[in-house]
Amino acid sequence: MIENHRITVVEEDKHFMEMACGLARENVKQGGAPFGTIIVKDGELIAAAGDSLGLDNDPTAHAVVNAIRCACNYMHSIKLEGCVVYCSSEPCPMCMCALYRAGVSRVYYGSIDPDAERISSVGDIIRMAMEKPNHDRSIPCVRIKGTAAGDSFNRWVAKVDKTRH
Repeated sequence: MIENHRITVVEEDKHFMEMACGLARENVKQGGAPFGTIIVKDGELIAAAGDSLGLDNDPTAHAVVNAIRCACNYMHSIKLEGCVVYCSSEPCPMCMCALYRAGVSRVYYGSIDPDAERISSVGDIIRMAMEKPNHDRSIPCVRIKGTAAGDSFNRWVAKVDKTRH
């Protein structure tokens, strides 16, 4: 057992982490980037995915996001409560947002961010941008007031048969 910030890493965790790392290696062989993610619920593998960013021409097709999509489909839910995620590399800001939205219980990762930065520095760019006011970001974000945008929210709030986000 390895102690890590009050969380005990057990043999099962190491096994699933090795699966995620193996998936990352296989992903490189298939033309993808070196990222793999495994999602487990009650000790059962429910999703496994690699990064398919370049293969799918999709900037959101990170291994974590792909695995979340697969797991949510399997669970027939937008929530993954009770699920544990094993990533070959530390999740980027986008992936961490997705993991929080999905409500996973825990995330284990192998490589740290500087390893991933050898491939892309986008994670750092996003982190720095998010610390700035909307108008000072490298991609400025500007609110247009006086639109009907709020109407959709009002309709959703009034809806009886909705899925909470």
